[in-house]
Amino acid sequence: MGDFIKTQNSFADGEVSQEFFARDNLNGLSKLENMYVLAGGGLSRRPGLVKIADIDTSARLISFSVSENESYLIALTDEQLSIFSNGEIIKSMIAPWESSDLSKLQYAQRFGTMIFVHPDYRPYILKKVDDSFDLSQFDFSRNDDDMSVNIPFMRFDDSEGIKITVTTNSSGNNFATFKTDKNYWVPEDVDGRFLLLNKQWTITEYIDSKTVTAHVNSSYTVPDEPVSDWFEAAFSTRRGWPCSITFHQDRLVFGGSRSWPSGVWMSKVGKHNNFDVGTGLDDEAIFITLLSEQRQQICTVVSSDNLQILTSAGEWAISSKPLTPAAVDIKQHTSVGSVVGRYLPPQKIEGATVFISGSKKDIRELSLDQLGENYNATDLCALSKHLMKDPVDLAYNDLTRQLFVIMESGDMAVLNQNSALGISAWGTYKTQGKFISVAVIDGETFVVVLRQDEYSIEKFSNDALQDAGKYGFSFTASALPVRASGHNANKIRLRKICARVLDTKTLFINGARTDLPNDIYDETSNGYSGDVCVNLLGCQRNCIDAPWSIKSSEQLPATVLSVSMYGYYLV
Repeated sequence: MGDFIKTQNSFADGEVSQEFFARDNLNGLSKLENMYVLAGGGLSRRPGLVKIADIDTSARLISFSVSENESYLIALTDEQLSIFSNGEIIKSMIAPWESSDLSKLQYAQRFGTMIFVHPDYRPYILKKVDDSFDLSQFDFSRNDDDMSVNIPFMRFDDSEGIKITVTTNSSGNNFATFKTDKNYWVPEDVDGRFLLLNKQWTITEYIDSKTVTAHVNSSYTVPDEPVSDWFEAAFSTRRGWPCSITFHQDRLVFGGSRSWPSGVWMSKVGKHNNFDVGTGLDDEAIFITLLSEQRQQICTVVSSDNLQILTSAGEWAISSKPLTPAAVDIKQHTSVGSVVGRYLPPQKIEGATVFISGSKKDIRELSLDQLGENYNATDLCALSKHLMKDPVDLAYNDLTRQLFVIMESGDMAVLNQNSALGISAWGTYKTQGKFISVAVIDGETFVVVLRQDEYSIEKFSNDALQDAGKYGFSFTASALPVRASGHNANKIRLRKICARVLDTKTLFINGARTDLPNDIYDETSNGYSGDVCVNLLGCQRNCIDAPWSIKSSEQLPATVLSVSMYGYYLV
């Protein structure tokens, strides 16, 4: 047997999957639960949770930052939007979305305005004006001369080859009857807009699959022949509404719709309600379709240095600066793909865009290469894929440098990321109950928690040693298997394990309780700071198991700076 002393004073790789247990170059752990990695590489017990409010049902949280000193927390529930400030609800209003719709709801914010989009609903605007909030439908701008609407128009595939015969209608001079040569119309076309005879028409009545009544805001001349050159509004009850949204170079950008999943619509510069492409001037609206051999469904759009378009099949970027109708430099850079059917908002971390892949088994960091020309999609959880189990929500806290990812199970995977210090550490947060949603506002992390069939909004606080004032929680850190001189140890005999700790009262090291006498506590802190040791630990033959494990349920802000093992090994 060989004698060894092994000290681990950095846990910068966090919890790693078993497939990496045979590597020598890892500063990781086999388990990290309810602890996080400090900037210096040590471990600390996670903050507790403070209850903000009880709520009647499940909710989705969204941050709404109006200015540097004015931020609010939005809680979306079934057909309701509630706004919280400083832990108190200040406004509650009726919203159009049911609870089943919330997972697909996307949003973009600019100053005191937030626009929500959903493929089955007309967009809505939340505005903060003075001391009041208002939620109203998004309206495309109108032209004063004929009251036409600046909504984008296009030709859908199922309308190709269909001709419309226009005749007068007894309802009035501004009404007409549209009759198609094939079955085309559906009841959902009512209130939809069409462009033909160089005029905008609104469908007012559905008669049958070949006949509808339409209205125009000006006089018209009945054409001698059926009209084949006509277009339909890109967004409507029948065709669906925008799926994703962002602001980029002072344009409002819509990405994808139910009937045109690969389309990108960009408003006029500075006129976010105007999508008239006009004659192609530099500031006029833009419409493009992603073209590739593989079907592309846009999942979300992100404004960064470039306009990033994340689809079901890959990651695109428009790098044109400025972005004009004549200069749209678009390219697909990577082929990872994003989640379809649920909005998992991409996060900005250290200048990169972090998103969950379509497989839901990894989290990618989309960043430009050193030349600033091509994007790479680096896997952020390559060492910890076992923690990715069907993510349902995520948020990033710039102040604590933590990415919070809630899983379907109700557990939360947490990444501590600090590239300058070489820290990229995953761990798991658990509570007595389930995490449902997460949002970050001004450096504070808020969550929706379900406990005993009751929902509440809570936030992490360093001053809280329990969850919601009454729920305790334990924490665990377990080592990787012992390796010595580049080999796996087949048998180890541990003589002693020492942990250098801060603010600690009671720890369990390999199941042995380590109580410290009261007379050596640091009275200025919450517990003892120094070395805690356990002796005569015996022989371990199954060396794939953790050689040491530190656990505790004490309600103190415990910190583990390093762990040393003393013993013998056989390879």
